[in-house]
Amino acid sequence: MIVADRKSLDEILAMVEENHKILITGCKGCVTVCNVGGLKEVEILASSMKIARKKAGRKIDIDTLVLERQCDNEYVSQISETVGDYEAVLSMACGVGPQFLSEMYPDQVFYPAVNTTFFGGAVEHGIWEERCAGCGTCAIHLFGGLCPVARCAKSLLHGPCGGSSKGVCEINKDTECIWDAIVRKKMELGKLEDLSRIKPPKNWKTARDGGPRRSIREELVEGNI
Repeated sequence: MIVADRKSLDEILAMVEENHKILITGCKGCVTVCNVGGLKEVEILASSMKIARKKAGRKIDIDTLVLERQCDNEYVSQISETVGDYEAVLSMACGVGPQFLSEMYPDQVFYPAVNTTFFGGAVEHGIWEERCAGCGTCAIHLFGGLCPVARCAKSLLHGPCGGSSKGVCEINKDTECIWDAIVRKKMELGKLEDLSRIKPPKNWKTARDGGPRRSIREELVEGNI
């Protein structure tokens, strides 16, 4: 899933400094799962902003709404009749959300209330870690089901560097050397020789370096059903 962190209250207040009637929109997708932009977090942000403005002696009127998804125009269109009632809209979705909103409602001002960080999953309650870089050409089957693109600090594809020690990456003591894990996994499977085989160069054209990407399912496109 997409993992995000909420921006600081000071940063959010600075963005809407000149606005007095605001809509905060949450999302029931990934940001709800990682406890950043669901109903609870939307209400907490609204309360915090009201308290801060009251302390400053300034008026603010805030409404809240949580959409099913902000990455789908079907749901983004649900605020078409009310979005114009506000001076600004704060989106608590990932970075896709405020962009979809801005594209559908070009006359409205939208602000991001969260910082999108990575694709990952929960390893413990309240702790999420990156697992995927969205490179577009998945090859984890070559590495024991583990991804060196996302989980190696240098995205090395042909073995570990010389900076790791005792299974720990040189960047900090809390980051495991994923290549150490890959080697151990291959040893456990009895397939260590797999790592000695020469692999073809990775096709990076499918990664972000090739520009914004698009996925098309022909069977779902209107007219092809």
